[in-house]
Amino acid sequence: MAEESSLIKAGIVGATGYTGVELVRLLLAHPQVELAAVTSRSDAGQRLDQMFPNLRGHCDLVFAAPDVKQLGRCDVVFFATPHGVAHAMAAELLAAGPRIIDLSADFRLRDAELWAQWYQQPHGAPELLPKAVYGLPEIHRQQIATAELIAVPGCYPTAITLGFLPLLEQGLVDVDHLIADAKSGVSGAGRKASVGSLLCEAGENFKAYGVAGHRHLPEILQTLNQLAGQSTQLSFVPHLLPMIRGILATLYARLSDHSKDLQAIYEQRYAAEPFVDVMPAGSLPETRSVRGSNLCRIAVHRPLGGDTAVVLSAIDNLVKGASGQAVQNLNIMFGLPETMGLQSISGLP
Repeated sequence: MAEESSLIKAGIVGATGYTGVELVRLLLAHPQVELAAVTSRSDAGQRLDQMFPNLRGHCDLVFAAPDVKQLGRCDVVFFATPHGVAHAMAAELLAAGPRIIDLSADFRLRDAELWAQWYQQPHGAPELLPKAVYGLPEIHRQQIATAELIAVPGCYPTAITLGFLPLLEQGLVDVDHLIADAKSGVSGAGRKASVGSLLCEAGENFKAYGVAGHRHLPEILQTLNQLAGQSTQLSFVPHLLPMIRGILATLYARLSDHSKDLQAIYEQRYAAEPFVDVMPAGSLPETRSVRGSNLCRIAVHRPLGGDTAVVLSAIDNLVKGASGQAVQNLNIMFGLPETMGLQSISGLP
């Protein structure tokens, strides 16, 4: 357990995006963390609260250009950056001493060639892949505790993996015909100028994208294969919803064993998990019920008692799908209570 008087010094590389500012918000409220540095090449010299007025009165930090010497004085460095950035800095930072929690996709895939195929550039630090731990606490809590480098899972992979996990661990479904029909708010596209994210494009509209293949697919399959102990086949179709934040994944799996009580299996698997809420039988989780929280709310159904399991999985893509999960990893890495700094209640309406 970290000493109460000894705060964990944290730095954030790339604090200008939605996951970056969400991470700032969470760390500023964390009783055992001192936010020591925030970086941005394009906004160096600007105060953080000028860009994000919700931070007025809470933070007087100024963006600085990324500097390994400055970041090296931190205990932990978060990367909330586009893919490829952590590749360039991670080795030097690890040598300087900080542990790294990377919210980008840079170290999620164990296969460097597969990463290059999906991200259309060579992997910049394949030598670090053996060090990287996939930061889904519900599976890898023990490895996270001693890790130097954490790859925080993507938002869709978090919702989908947690939804399928008990079925695959118990060997209850046909692994060749898994389906994930997932919807996300617009913040999942990041804080960049993009026609598709404009209000006039995304508002009053609903569409699928990435049907031919989404970058999160190999990440999801990597974990589903691990859980099943064999190769799995997943049809994954993401959709864009006209809302700011949240993911609802509707998952379908053909049951190979009809004798099990699915509700009991889910409740037992997640009984000790502080951030997975298995709802009562017949429930329908909503994105608004997890907005701003680190919870994944799950409901499992078996329509008409048939041979198909339908799992509904709801998360906030910026919290359990990104920054909240990063803080959850920090707590585990530094021996703190896993829920510390993450106990906020979602606001309604």
